[in-house]
Amino acid sequence: MGIEFDFGAVLGQWPLLARGILWTLGLTLIATLIGMVVGIACAWARASGPGWLRWIVGSYVELIRNTPFIVQLFFIFFGLPAAGFKLSPETASIIAMVMNLGAYATEIIRAGIEATPRGQIEAAVSLALNKVQVFTRVVLPPAMKKVWPAMVSQIIIVMLGSAVCSQISTEELSYAANLIQSRNFRAFEAFIVATVIYLALSVAARRLLNWAGPKFFFGR
Repeated sequence: MGIEFDFGAVLGQWPLLARGILWTLGLTLIATLIGMVVGIACAWARASGPGWLRWIVGSYVELIRNTPFIVQLFFIFFGLPAAGFKLSPETASIIAMVMNLGAYATEIIRAGIEATPRGQIEAAVSLALNKVQVFTRVVLPPAMKKVWPAMVSQIIIVMLGSAVCSQISTEELSYAANLIQSRNFRAFEAFIVATVIYLALSVAARRLLNWAGPKFFFGR
C-alpha cells in the first residue's frame, strides 16, 4: 500500500501559516534592528572602551556564544519569573534573539573595526573630528562593508533559530506547522511546507539585506 500525500490539508490552513510567517519576520526584524545597535555599541566597547567595560562586554559575549540558544530562551522565559520578571512568550523571544544576535554581531563588527587602517583614524583626528564622528563616519562604514556578508549570514541564522521559540508557545512558523499537524496528522506535509517556506524566507532575506547594506549602512 503506497503512501498518499495530501498537501492540500496543510495549505488549506494558510491563515495559520501566514500568521506564523508574519511572526517569524516580525521577530527577525526587531531582533535585527536592536541586535545591530547592541552589536555596534559592544564592538566599540571591546575595541576602544575602558578596561572594566571591555571585561563586562567580553563576559556577555562569551556567555552567549558558549551556551545554546534554547537554554538562553528558557532562562529568560522560565527563569526570570522566579526573580519577579514575568514576560510574554513574544517578549521573551525578542529578548533572547536580541541577546544572541548582539553577542555574535559584536565579534563580527569588532573584526571590521580592528581592520581599519590606523592612518585613516589619525587623518580623521587631524581634521578635528571628535571621537563619535571618527567612529560613526570614518571607522564604522568601512568596517561594516568588510563584515557585511558575515553579518547577513548571522541574521539568517537568528531568523532560522526563531523556530526554537515555538517551545515557549511563540506563534511563529514552526509553531504553526506543529499546530496544523496536530489537527490533521499530516506531519510530513506540514513540515515539508514549513521547510520550503523557511528556505524561501532565507533566500529573500539574504537578497534584501545584501541590497540594504550598501544603501543604508556603508554607502556605495
